[in-house]
Amino acid sequence: MAAGGRTPEPRVLVCFGALLVPWVAAGLEAVVVGEVHEDVTLLCGGISGPRGLVTWFRNGSELAFLLSSNSSVPPAEPRYSLVNASSLHIQALSLRDEGNYTCQEVLNDTRWFRVWLQVASGPYQVEVNISSTGTLPNGTLYAAKGSQVDFSCSSSSWPPPMVEWWFQAPGSRTEPFGSNQTASSFKLLLMSQNLQGNYTCLAKNMLSGRHRNATTELLVYSPPPSAPQCWAEMSPGTFMLQLTCRWDKGYPDPNFLWTEEPGGVVVGKSQLGVEMLNQSQLSDGKKFKCVGSHIVGPESGASCMVQIRSPSLLAEPMKTCFLGGNVTLTCQVSGAYPPAKILWLRNLTQPEVVIQSSSHYVVMHNGQSSTLTIRNCSQDLDEGYYVCRAENSVGLRKVDIWLSVKEPLNVGGIVGTIVSLLLLGLAIIAGLILYYSPVFCWKVGSTFRGQDLGDVMVLVDSEEEVEEEEKDTAEEEEEETSEREELPRVHKHGHIHRVTALVNGNIERMGGGLQELQEDSGEQHSDTVQEDDKPV
Repeated sequence: MAAGGRTPEPRVLVCFGALLVPWVAAGLEAVVVGEVHEDVTLLCGGISGPRGLVTWFRNGSELAFLLSSNSSVPPAEPRYSLVNASSLHIQALSLRDEGNYTCQEVLNDTRWFRVWLQVASGPYQVEVNISSTGTLPNGTLYAAKGSQVDFSCSSSSWPPPMVEWWFQAPGSRTEPFGSNQTASSFKLLLMSQNLQGNYTCLAKNMLSGRHRNATTELLVYSPPPSAPQCWAEMSPGTFMLQLTCRWDKGYPDPNFLWTEEPGGVVVGKSQLGVEMLNQSQLSDGKKFKCVGSHIVGPESGASCMVQIRSPSLLAEPMKTCFLGGNVTLTCQVSGAYPPAKILWLRNLTQPEVVIQSSSHYVVMHNGQSSTLTIRNCSQDLDEGYYVCRAENSVGLRKVDIWLSVKEPLNVGGIVGTIVSLLLLGLAIIAGLILYYSPVFCWKVGSTFRGQDLGDVMVLVDSEEEVEEEEKDTAEEEEEETSEREELPRVHKHGHIHRVTALVNGNIERMGGGLQELQEDSGEQHSDTVQEDDKPV
C-alpha cells in the first residue's frame, strides 16, 4: 500500500499461544493465523515509541526482502505495506503466503523478530454424498428398506477439517449420530424406517475455527409385502360400478392403473386405486385388471383382476298359505358380482310397490339370500303374485312367485273319509275272495268250529257240468220215483246215509255210509234178481 493511503486495521482471527506478542526476544516466534482472501498484519515486536529502520524479510533457503521503512526502496509486491512504520500488512492472503517472516529493526542496535504466519482456507462448501436408490423430483433422496447406504462428506478446506455427523428423525431434535461419529465416511448396512430423517455433516476448520454444515434428507421406502387386492362394488346411492384396488403396508403409497381386459384399454390411473364406471361401460362377464407400481419395485409391478357378472335367481314359483297362518317366500341369488341388491315387491299395482318390514311382512337378508315372511294370511289381501328383484351394476333379474291362500282342512272329516275308504276296500277284497275262493271260506269256517280243514271236500263244477247234472238229476228223480214205487225201503235207507254224511262233514263216515249204501244196493239188487227169477 502507498504511504499516503489509508492504513487498514489489522485483522487477526486465531492465534495459538498469543495473537500479538507485545515483545518477543530475538530467537522467539509469534504465531499469526490468517484466512485466504483476507488481510493480515504482522507486528514487529511490541515496542512503542520512536522506531528505527525496519525491514521485513521472508524466510526461505535464504532471506528474501519484502519491505523497508526506507521509502526510497520499493516493496517486493504491492500487497505489502507498513503500518505505523513497523508492522507488515499483507493484502489478499493466499496459501503461498504461509511461512516464517523476520522483522529487522535498527535503532541503537539491531534486533530481530520472527513471526510464523499460518493461512487457513475454508471450509467454504460442504457436500454430503449418500449412495441411495434414487432421487425425487424435488431433490430428496430415498433408499430401499434393507439396502446398504454409504455416507461421505467433503469440503474445500485447508487444513482438512474435522467432520461431525448429526441426525434428526422426524419430530425429534438433532443429536450426534452414532458414537460421536467424526469420520468423513461410513456405511449403514440395513436401512430401516427409524433411520429416515435429516443427516447433517458439520465440517470444522480447526485452524481458523470456522465451520460449515450441510443437511440432506433421506427417506426410507419399502414396497408392500403382499400382493394387491381388488374388488368391484356398487357405488352407494347409485348403480354405478366402483372398482377398488388396495396394496397396503408399503411406503409411500403405490400408484394404480386400471385396464379393461382383454385389450388393455386404460380405464383410469391414480394413487387411490378407485375408479367409477357407468353402466354403458359394463357388460356381463367383462374383466378389469389393476396393476400396482411402487417406486422401489418390483419393476413389472403387481396385479389383480375382477370379473363382473349379472345376477341369477332361484325361487319356488308357487306357495300356499292357509287362512290365518304364516308362509315364507325364499329368493336365492347366485353368480352376481358385484353382489346384487334384493327387493320384494307386490305385482298388484303400477308402479310396483316395494315391500318393507312391518307387523304383517318380515323381510330378512342373509348374504345373497332373502326371505319374505307373511303373517296371518288373508285371501283378499295376500293372495297373488310376489316379485323378487335382484339388481347390480351389470344387470337386473326378476322372478314371480304365486301365493294362494286356502281355508284350513277339516282333519276329522278327512280321517273319517280315509277310514271309510279303508273299510270299503277291505269289504271289496273279502267279497272277491269269497266269490273266487270258496275253499278259503270253508277253511276259515272249519277253523272257527275247531275241525280239521280236511273234513270237507267241495267240488266246483262248470256251467256245462251243472246243466248235465241237472239233467242227470231229473233222470235220477224219475228212476228214484219208479224205484220208490218198487223198492221203497232200500232207497230210503241209502238216502239217509248220504244226507247224514254230507251234513256232518265227515268223509270217513260218508265213506262208510256209501259202503253201506252200496251193500244195501247190492242186497236190493240181489233181491230184485231173485224176485225176477221167481216164476210169475
